[in-house]
Amino acid sequence: MEDALKNPWFTKLAALAAIALLLLFGLGLIDDVVRDRQRYRSLAQHSVAGSLAGPQTLLGPMIHSACVESWDAPTGQGDERRMVEQRREFLLTAMPERLQLRSGTTLEERARGLHTVHTYQLQARIAAQWAPLASLQPQTTVKGSRMQCGAPILMLAVGDARGIRTAQLLLGDQPLALQPGTFHPRYSRGLHATLPESVRDRADGLAVTLELELVGTERLSIVPLGSRTEVQLESPWPHPSFSGRFLPSEREVRADGFTAHWRLSSLATTAQQDIAQGKPVCEAPEGGPDGDMPPPGAARECADSFSVAFIDPVNPYSLSDRATKYGVLFIALTFVAVGLFELMLRLRVHPVQYLLVGSALCSFFLLLLSLSEHLPFGMAYAVAATACVLLLGYYASHMLGSLRRGLPFGAGMALLYGLLYVLLQLEQTALVVGSIALFAVLALVMVLTRRVNWYGLSTPLGGTPAPQKP
Repeated sequence: MEDALKNPWFTKLAALAAIALLLLFGLGLIDDVVRDRQRYRSLAQHSVAGSLAGPQTLLGPMIHSACVESWDAPTGQGDERRMVEQRREFLLTAMPERLQLRSGTTLEERARGLHTVHTYQLQARIAAQWAPLASLQPQTTVKGSRMQCGAPILMLAVGDARGIRTAQLLLGDQPLALQPGTFHPRYSRGLHATLPESVRDRADGLAVTLELELVGTERLSIVPLGSRTEVQLESPWPHPSFSGRFLPSEREVRADGFTAHWRLSSLATTAQQDIAQGKPVCEAPEGGPDGDMPPPGAARECADSFSVAFIDPVNPYSLSDRATKYGVLFIALTFVAVGLFELMLRLRVHPVQYLLVGSALCSFFLLLLSLSEHLPFGMAYAVAATACVLLLGYYASHMLGSLRRGLPFGAGMALLYGLLYVLLQLEQTALVVGSIALFAVLALVMVLTRRVNWYGLSTPLGGTPAPQKP
């Protein structure tokens, strides 16, 4: 055991293990910086949403009417017997038979410091048709009761009423004045118009058209409130994320934007019953591998809806975070490369030199994060990678004893950075490409060291290896 401890290779491996732990600690600090910047970006999103408008939800149009049924009921006994008025308050609702929404969006970036947030402006044309409004006819539950109902109110609820820019409503060909609020006890944010009392008795139903301009941040959700709901959405954003209870029936995602169509029947959704019961419209979680899934049973507590998010899949913080996760592999492969030079050429590389090489590798991830806040990610990656490759190639030329040895080392580092960039751009195939590349590196190491006399490594570095015993 004492001889083993005196072996220079044992001392070297112990020193490299300590250096590796130190570099892992440095990578952890860099990862903390990335997470802090992500948190600042999230705060910027909340700041823009707080100043402009948050994610939007469209619910409606629908018609409701508040009613009160009152009657006199006896109470007490004998001489104390008297009549007391009792009352029942309830809400009548009429959901559209057919709901059509055609809309387009324009995107705009808002900045908070270094961080940009995607906002959208929705131009929507909503057409809704109702069958005869029998559901707005109040029914008494007590014989001889008195019934009073407020005027029918046509309402459209939104997630954040601050985002409403303009709205125009037509009842047939007749314009109706719109007022803020919905007068609905559960979905209060939005707009409404008071309908004439005569609509309750119309035998031909009702048809309205609503032109709406709405501003929101990053996400748009729609509740399929009609017995038949058709939604067509167009946008110049090339990276939509569809979520919620229903995916588009048809969609086309192009480099210059997307078009999506939803066609839903009330046979496939409980949205009408959910809204009649006053269930909340829950915000769908972000898509992607890091999105939080809703808790079990949450869907039963929320009204049916579908949504589209205008996400940026290549934002610098998510890519920097993904790159940092490869930091351990980067350090390991680089140390293996230096070790191969040391082993095959019988060189002596001091642990301090390993530490400096590893520190240069760690500095790449910090450079990438800081530069990507000011430059496009591809350019920031190229600058950071080029700087580190030149530094490592120059240092390796002196560490390994000649430019002829330093150049292949620098070329290998350039290849490694190129592979990392490819992995960052891939989503579905990143794992398989990374696994194949790692296997190829392992195979190369095994081929290069196939004739190494590992028992001969007990000889002091720079000395003559001991002859192998037959």
